Amino acid sequence: MNQMDTIKNTHSKNEPSVSNGVLAVKVDDLTVAYNYKPVLWDIDLEIPEGVLMAIVGPNGAGKSTLIKAILGILKPIAGSVSIYGKPYHKQRSLVAYVPQKGSVDWDFPTTALDVVMMGTYGKLGWIKRPGVKEKKAALEALEKVGMLAFQSRQISQLSGGQQQRIFLARALVQDASIYFMDEPFQGVDATTEIAIINILKELRKAGKTMIVVHHDLQTVPEYFDWVTFLNVKKIATGPVMDIFNDDNLTKTYGINYKVSVQK
Repeated sequence: MNQMDTIKNTHSKNEPSVSNGVLAVKVDDLTVAYNYKPVLWDIDLEIPEGVLMAIVGPNGAGKSTLIKAILGILKPIAGSVSIYGKPYHKQRSLVAYVPQKGSVDWDFPTTALDVVMMGTYGKLGWIKRPGVKEKKAALEALEKVGMLAFQSRQISQLSGGQQQRIFLARALVQDASIYFMDEPFQGVDATTEIAIINILKELRKAGKTMIVVHHDLQTVPEYFDWVTFLNVKKIATGPVMDIFNDDNLTKTYGINYKVSVQK
């Protein structure tokens, strides 16, 4: 395909693009297959602590599969994953996950506040019930995402953007070190998108690590400081200002891209 697309690289010099040297996530030789067909092949990936990283690639590239394999939702046929140097099952409390909106049963009869409070269960365990402290944290998270006024609303009555904010609040209340998000901007309006990315940038400033499946190439330089190009195999990974270029875009998408850099 000989299509020419132009993407503006507006990466700011003031945005952090290097880490403190600590690895938050390490993936070694990861291979995942569906019906004996590899959807991820021999992935090696090192994600530094404190980056806001986009995973980009065409449909079917394995972006969501990569997150699910790291989190143990899908079992790889080969390879290993470590979170801060230990297997994921020993580090669950350090990780929060925001799934794709389409994978959630939004007809389940529960309120926005109840959904957010579910984020406290990991630290409480399934026997102990959330108390005053957990409710306070949930209300603060709802306020942070601009959804405090909807705390009693049934989730089925919320718009797509509002539902996404609720799931972000649920992740925030976990107070995790690493956040995995699968297309958090999908189906949301511009106001919600800006609100979400501002929260993610605040989390990065606090030293958190965010790994985000993302589809809008135009906003990668503006939103993220780290990027991984994926198309079944890892094409490239690193700081946006170093590797978000037409060569890696072309290798990933099979289309001739040109990046116009604005400094």
